[in-house]
Amino acid sequence: MVNRIEIRIAGHGGQGVVLAGQILGKAAVYDGKNALQTQSYGSEARGSSAKSEVIISDHRINFPAVRKCDILIAMNQEALDKNLVALKEKAILIVDSTNVHEIPQTKVRVFKVPATEVAQKTFGKSLYANMVILGALAKITQIVSTKALERVIRESVPPETMEANLKAYKKGLQLSNGSVLQGPN
Repeated sequence: MVNRIEIRIAGHGGQGVVLAGQILGKAAVYDGKNALQTQSYGSEARGSSAKSEVIISDHRINFPAVRKCDILIAMNQEALDKNLVALKEKAILIVDSTNVHEIPQTKVRVFKVPATEVAQKTFGKSLYANMVILGALAKITQIVSTKALERVIRESVPPETMEANLKAYKKGLQLSNGSVLQGPN
């Protein structure tokens, strides 16, 4: 692993971007790495911009902010449009292709995951799209172990939604094995 990986998960409030970042950061710690997670969102509970940033490093993290992303996850078009400039050249871009329809020409590897569509079809609720995306991220990047992610999901979600969240996460792992993903752009 590179000494420091900077990840930004961006979307709207209500899409679970903060929870996804918290789970990712904690999983990195369980894997023996240093991690830092920050979040920001609008004053409204749902619908305003939201982002979660995670830094994962083998070494001490001296600067606690994402400067340029190694990985950007965009849960909707607005998040992509707003955050694409923050990507490093040759970075990884993962988009929820249900909500992102236009991806500008770029020098990054692009992976399209229909996370919201899969969550809606499988569970009747789009709120599990964040877990689908986490599964795809885990498979594509292998920056954290699937074992650590599953453990943190179990610890982080309400007991009554745990099985659905785990199933959504595993759907994301399966999606990344097939032709659903596309890269490089």
